[in-house]
Amino acid sequence: MNIIIPSPDNLLSKEAVAVRDSVPFHRSPFYLRSRAAFTLIEVMVAMGIFFMAIFAILSVVSGCLRNARLLQHKSVDASMLIAELSLTNQLVEGSDSGDLGKDYPGYKWERSIEEVGTNGLFHVEYMVTGPMVGAQTPPQSHMSVLMWRPASGSGLKPIR
Repeated sequence: MNIIIPSPDNLLSKEAVAVRDSVPFHRSPFYLRSRAAFTLIEVMVAMGIFFMAIFAILSVVSGCLRNARLLQHKSVDASMLIAELSLTNQLVEGSDSGDLGKDYPGYKWERSIEEVGTNGLFHVEYMVTGPMVGAQTPPQSHMSVLMWRPASGSGLKPIR
């Protein structure tokens, strides 16, 4: 085994190094063409990463929307009951009560109707009470309106 120890005689001169570096390195046309674009595998991996990121973002957004929807409380207003009563053409004095059904579980309403004039002017009062939530007072809505229903006679009894 021969070991060559570098000496000033066997080292390349600066001129020889410059000539060696100026000669272009031979590259095949296939090598140049393959570096000009991405390979199919690279594109498929990039698309896989992109779609995983998009689906992760969509999952977070849909979860946030679902949680925001759950945090919203249905607000019940007595005006929707008065609007329903305004569709009738006759009113009967008295009190009545009920609940708002499946749409608003736990909500109850009370109504009182009294005639305030002989010409068919009625005073209608609604009170809507919500369900108890913990130690908080239940939400309430109170509304009072005057309705003129001349077709309603004095002291009419409800037809059942």
